[in-house]
Amino acid sequence: MTAREPHRRAVGVVLAGGVGRRIGRDTPKQLIEIGGRTILEHAIAAFDAAPEIDEVVVMMAPGFAEEAGRLVARNGFAKVGRVLEGGASRTETTWRALRALEGQDCDVLLHDAARPLLEPRIITECVAALRTHAAVEVAIPSSDTVVVTAPGPYGEVVSEVPDRSRIWRAQTPQCFRLPVIREAYERAFADPAFGGRQATDDCGVVLRYLPDVPIHIVPGSERNMKVTHPVDVLVAETLLRLGDGSGVPES
Repeated sequence: MTAREPHRRAVGVVLAGGVGRRIGRDTPKQLIEIGGRTILEHAIAAFDAAPEIDEVVVMMAPGFAEEAGRLVARNGFAKVGRVLEGGASRTETTWRALRALEGQDCDVLLHDAARPLLEPRIITECVAALRTHAAVEVAIPSSDTVVVTAPGPYGEVVSEVPDRSRIWRAQTPQCFRLPVIREAYERAFADPAFGGRQATDDCGVVLRYLPDVPIHIVPGSERNMKVTHPVDVLVAETLLRLGDGSGVPES
């Protein structure tokens, strides 16, 4: 833990670089509409409305940056400073965002656009946590037992059942002091083995290449789900209609 520091700029980075083939579409799943808005618009709106966020950067799937720019203009998202093309992978998209922020003294909140129901409380707690921590992971305790498997003679077999009380499910945003996450990725790209097992989780990059940097947990939410499969669209629409838990639907 580091000493409390003065306020730094907080930048929300919306990572919308994926195409979403698992959901059965050739266009980015972030452009699917739920509740009269695209998934991308919901994700951007959460950061644009957050008083703790100073700027929003949108990383869009290649070939769709102009469309994302039109959505930003249509909604009047005042904090969106840039809409940039993402890369061929999550890792490359994140790195492009970090390069775009080079030279700034800021905190970054890296959020998957496929999580459109991000609650204001999570953003508030993440920004607050970055005052005293260099890395922050949003996560929720696992309600399911998780098993580790190993190859068997006729398929996978269970090799380990970890203690469920120690298992958490990672969400986003994942949040960092900019120099910390940049250094972690620079070390990763300098490692020839990184390309063979790239991380799907930015905190995983920090854990692997900056193991002395503690990663603080901010509690997430079951509402902060990721839209990955067709059924997830229906679930997200239902949660949107139910609102934030107060019984008031979201606008």
